[in-house]
Amino acid sequence: MLKNYFKIAWRSLVSNKQSTILNLVGLSTGLACALLIYLWVSDERSVDRFNANDSRLYLVMQNSNNSDGTIFTSPITQGMLANTMANELPEVEYSVPVIKHDEMGIVAVGEKRMKASTRFAGENFFKIFSYKLLAGNKANPLGNKEGVLVSNKLALRLFNTTQNIVGKTINWDQGDNFNGLYTVAGVFEAPPANATDQFDLLFSFGLYADKKAGTMGDITYWGSHNTFTYVLLKQGTDVTRFANRIKTYAKNKVKQLYPANGMYNYEGELFLQRYSDRYLYNHFENGVQSGGRIEYVKLFCVIAIFILVIACINFMNLSTAKASKRMKEVGVRKVIGATRRSLVMQYISESILMAILSLCIALLMVALLLGPFRQVTGKQLSLHFDAVFIVSVLAITFITGLIAGSYPALYLSGFKPVLVLKGALTTTAGESWVRKGLVVFQFVVSVVLILSVLVVHKQMNLIQTKNLGYNKDNIIHFNVEGRLKQGLETFMGQVKNMPGVVNASSMNGDMTGRYSQSGGGIGWPGKTDKDGVEFEGLDMDFGMMELLGLQMKEGRMFSQKFGADSNAVIFNETAIAAMHLKDPIGKTVTLWGKQKQIVGVMKDFTFHSLYSKTGPFFLRCSQDNQYGYVKIKAGAEKETLARLEAFYKQYNMGLPFEYKFLDDDYAALYASEQRVAVLSQYFAGLAIIISCLGLFGLVAFTAQKRQKEIGIRKVIGASVPGVVMLLLKDFLKLVLVAVLIAFPLAWWAMYSWLQSFAYRVAIDAGIFAITAASIVAITIITISFQAIKAAMMNPVTAIRASV
Repeated sequence: MLKNYFKIAWRSLVSNKQSTILNLVGLSTGLACALLIYLWVSDERSVDRFNANDSRLYLVMQNSNNSDGTIFTSPITQGMLANTMANELPEVEYSVPVIKHDEMGIVAVGEKRMKASTRFAGENFFKIFSYKLLAGNKANPLGNKEGVLVSNKLALRLFNTTQNIVGKTINWDQGDNFNGLYTVAGVFEAPPANATDQFDLLFSFGLYADKKAGTMGDITYWGSHNTFTYVLLKQGTDVTRFANRIKTYAKNKVKQLYPANGMYNYEGELFLQRYSDRYLYNHFENGVQSGGRIEYVKLFCVIAIFILVIACINFMNLSTAKASKRMKEVGVRKVIGATRRSLVMQYISESILMAILSLCIALLMVALLLGPFRQVTGKQLSLHFDAVFIVSVLAITFITGLIAGSYPALYLSGFKPVLVLKGALTTTAGESWVRKGLVVFQFVVSVVLILSVLVVHKQMNLIQTKNLGYNKDNIIHFNVEGRLKQGLETFMGQVKNMPGVVNASSMNGDMTGRYSQSGGGIGWPGKTDKDGVEFEGLDMDFGMMELLGLQMKEGRMFSQKFGADSNAVIFNETAIAAMHLKDPIGKTVTLWGKQKQIVGVMKDFTFHSLYSKTGPFFLRCSQDNQYGYVKIKAGAEKETLARLEAFYKQYNMGLPFEYKFLDDDYAALYASEQRVAVLSQYFAGLAIIISCLGLFGLVAFTAQKRQKEIGIRKVIGASVPGVVMLLLKDFLKLVLVAVLIAFPLAWWAMYSWLQSFAYRVAIDAGIFAITAASIVAITIITISFQAIKAAMMNPVTAIRASV
């Protein structure tokens, strides 16, 4: 029986080529969009979920009070916390402290020198995380403070093998007191591609504790905040109860060790976040988790569902549009004994067969589009036909076919045999409202997508064109490493004299959120206990302000004419306002116990992204910096970079010259938003195309139903434009209804999205006007073909066909 259903379904599809092609285009496009989104969502949800004990692995976070009454959330905790929790809290099976050095160092073996990233980890690191130890002491791989673990990828680059390298020596240079020779104590498998934390070397946390003892990075007291603390809870632990227990754990420790009004006061509160949730749920507002990347995952899941629903609606409309051609078939089948159930099964099998054919085309489309889709998403996505993928794809296809065929099956199978055989096909008001309602739904989704794309584009344009208070064009930066750490001034002096170089200097940070110093340890004349102001600051060399094009409001920039300027400080306008200083030039302030003289007030500039407003900021003069900056003459980038690379390699003993453009750093702040903007444009366009196919089907249905009326109107003198307008006005009404429904929904969605930006565009009337004009134009173009075709039909033929 089932075989017979599909045989008849195939014949029906072949005999109605136009309808079949339109359905295939709509369904295959919808399925292709859904599959691409499925691949992206699956990849996003797989990040950091490679650990065997994922359900019990947590990162300890802390909330701290800002001076303005808000709450700041951070994953950085005290260095003492991990071991203390493991010793005192029975719910903790293992805990481990990890220090992350974001800046790369240089690892050398013989003549080979290459860059590598490092972590300092406690002894339980491999008991908590599922990183494979390929060689070394598996009982205590990080127990040797003079040893180092290397990844298998780095081992291959250094030794050309991962075998028998334990006991060999490497030289590590990061420009600090960890420089020196270390023995390879083991080899671990490099973190997988879906791990957010990527590193090449693992040092002992005990080494860090010894080297930093007595310095600002000392982790042996509860005032240190530079460590990531991970805990693995025991099976059966009540996580909520445990989280409540540790809320004031660190605060109580501080109060026990440091009496009131002592050297250190800490009011932070601890909480837990599941380790694998950190990637998707990475945004906190005032101490409360409030989304993050998960919002985009949800958004595109909704878009995928809507696009599939639109494609299903097309199938429904196109199927009902050709109903009159099949009504005699239905009548004959019913007369010879076919039940409504069997007819429903027949038409459902047609839609499922159509969905299967569409799936084949969709898979081909995905294979062709995967390359461009990787570029847009920045992910190495691929089609893996594993069990999960196959089951998911088949389930999506089956559900799509079922939904698409449900209404046509019920509609076609409900015809009365006697009326059908007489050719008296009637349409009830309810059926008409259903079809019109489906079209309105399609265009509501399309209008929302169009308006959203316009708002996102406008906001992205603001981000790209807003005056940031500094010039980011044609500026590159690179790490100060190797020989540059001892000879940076000499190196930069020679770079300044290169053809094509406008200026060169250095800074200990960047212009996109990485500061040199931060906190509230600044005093000024007239400061009271109520003046709790948090500052951020950058250390920079002479000429750096000029290189960036920072503007002064009053006073001067750092200058060698005034010596080292080691006691000089420059504040921005917001800082001066927060300190309530009048005539600030020449006044003395205290920065963490050191007296500095205000020599200038600079105009505010954007340091973080446009998600936050400019805060109190200061600059200090320093020649011991981590990053070199070079401004290149416009139009001479290629030649100048080639000279810089050759000189850098010569000066730095063959190390590769790795640099970034400052404007690329700024663009990276909004990488997620840019991808969403581009993807939204593509998916909005596809949704509109699919919707137009549905509208095309409904026009065909309407023209077919009204062909007798059209013929009579032409006989009594109606013109072709008049008939076209007759058909147009009904559908334009549907579109206008969709616009009225969609505008409030789109405004609410975009208004909510824009609230996350401190600087944002207005959703003005122009955007609504452009959206309305676009959707009306698209509708007229879509309808015109069928309307003109119906209007130009020979009236005699039209009247005969309807008799």
